[in-house]
Amino acid sequence: WLKFFPDSRFARKFISQGSVGDLGVEKPELLHGTGTALTQLRPSGAAVINGQRVDVVTEGGLIERGAAGLAEVRAAHALVASDDPRRVPVRDFRHASAVLRPPLILAIGLNYAAHSSELGLKTDNNPTVFSLWPNSLTGHDDTISWPRAISESVDYEAELGVLIGPAARDVSAADALDYVWGYTVVNDITARDIQFSEAQWSRCKSFDGFTPTGPVIVTADEIPNPQALRIGTVLDGHTVQDATTGQMVRSVATLIAHLSQATTLLPGT
Repeated sequence: WLKFFPDSRFARKFISQGSVGDLGVEKPELLHGTGTALTQLRPSGAAVINGQRVDVVTEGGLIERGAAGLAEVRAAHALVASDDPRRVPVRDFRHASAVLRPPLILAIGLNYAAHSSELGLKTDNNPTVFSLWPNSLTGHDDTISWPRAISESVDYEAELGVLIGPAARDVSAADALDYVWGYTVVNDITARDIQFSEAQWSRCKSFDGFTPTGPVIVTADEIPNPQALRIGTVLDGHTVQDATTGQMVRSVATLIAHLSQATTLLPGT
């Protein structure tokens, strides 16, 4: 069980994005801080809130529309009473990955000095960057399995996930957080024996289902400082990881600036 503890105050009215539905047919969904789903999705991907059509709930559509899209959804949601019978409790949903089809999944290794020491690895002068394969994405509370013949040394670690909003190309660290759409929690599952036997880290972290995310993405306006978050892992009732994002070797803003020097970070990355 992974916990994600924002130190900033969470309003009960916050809106986040997740994905729900049966395996293989998941759809994006807007979720409300009261624990209910905001919308009734149509096959077209549009949402209907209190009879008002909101053309932002498509895969990536809300993210690409940025602040304008969020404002439209919030305005429509304000018309729905808290006891409206059309609200569906989130507990009735099966969560998929918080983001379904990102254009790219970039991961940063060795960004916590303490964890690097645990693994006997040295933190490099420049970020250790690698990609994760999209088949590794899975949802909150899903069960993960893998062939024991491939690896018998599988580990877990809670990580902060960052979702890019506007396309970011060669941005400065001072401006980098303006390009963040939201944040989520990620379980960084790793086949350690493969990690230590291969030069590249993509395969050891990209088995089917090795990247659970969510259950939701919290919009960036709810987290003004991503370096002030507590993040930890609870396994069988025991806390096995308890850290803060303030312990990162390189901040979220620094990493976005670094990555955007070489490639355009597209919406949903």
